[in-house]
Amino acid sequence: MNHYELPVGAFLAVVLALLPLPWHWKARNVATLSLIAWLVVVNLCRGVNSIIWLDNVRIHAHWWCDISTKLFIGISTALPASSFCITRNLEHIASTRVAVTTAADKRRRRNIDLCITVGFPVLTMILHYVVQGHRFDIVDYVGCQPAIYVSIPALFILYIPPLVLSVGSLTFASLALRHFLIRRVEFERHLRDSQSALTTSRYMRLMALAVCEIFWGTTLGAYVVFLNISVDGLRPWTSWADVHYNFSRVAVYPRYLIGSWQKQNLFLSWWITPATALLFFIFFGFSEEALEGYAGALRWVRRVVFRQTITQTTSGTGTGTYGASFGKNTMPRFTYVPPFIVCRR
Repeated sequence: MNHYELPVGAFLAVVLALLPLPWHWKARNVATLSLIAWLVVVNLCRGVNSIIWLDNVRIHAHWWCDISTKLFIGISTALPASSFCITRNLEHIASTRVAVTTAADKRRRRNIDLCITVGFPVLTMILHYVVQGHRFDIVDYVGCQPAIYVSIPALFILYIPPLVLSVGSLTFASLALRHFLIRRVEFERHLRDSQSALTTSRYMRLMALAVCEIFWGTTLGAYVVFLNISVDGLRPWTSWADVHYNFSRVAVYPRYLIGSWQKQNLFLSWWITPATALLFFIFFGFSEEALEGYAGALRWVRRVVFRQTITQTTSGTGTGTYGASFGKNTMPRFTYVPPFIVCRR
């Protein structure tokens, strides 16, 4: 049975992640821009893989697999890192530690967010080579998958960091909620004084997104770690030469080698990234700014394509939904888990 829903779901996720992009781009919100970029690139890779290897495990497109598998490794850290930065900035906006945020402060926080959401995942992609037993795997239905030598070093390089970031996100989210509960009566005035574009309702919407992503990501992260360890347990780390012996090998897993239980878990881990894009769209694709943008795009199509006369109306303020640390007109992950379950014979 071919799973045509895989490429459809992946490419639909790309579209859903891109729809809120204009408002986040206008806000120069590094955390959410990084989140969008990772979701778009990785879902695109998953969609292409599920087309190329829809019904085969032929070994080809080595360069494509080298790139896409590294990106799959990177997103396992990138998404919780983005969530960490989002909750960190929410807490900063809601606190009273800084009365006025200067342009230099905003620039510094953006640079820190960029290091966390891009630099940290790139470092994970590089360190993956330490526990990369061979070049990559090709699994029927889903295509290229990262090769991982499941051992104690793999725990510290690939599996524990996303969970640590999730705990950090939960801490910042708890502190942000605490700020709200302590001063909920004067909270809206405090948000105005903090020079952010947040309102109380937008703040709570962002908080709901953060909490959903944290618990979603932490639960799935722990489950994936359990699955990868429970198959054969942790392998002993003998030596570099032994772990990387015959490194150029490509392991293939046709569908007849994949049991029903393994297949279910494989698809569960595969759908994490498209589901994250859907969750992101649910929280940001129906905001006031997004609806105004859709209406503007529709008016443009009617005016330019169908040559209709449009009566222009003005509504809303067009302000963003994030805060002072991102600039004036702003908006903001799902706290992510490794998107891979290791296949082993």
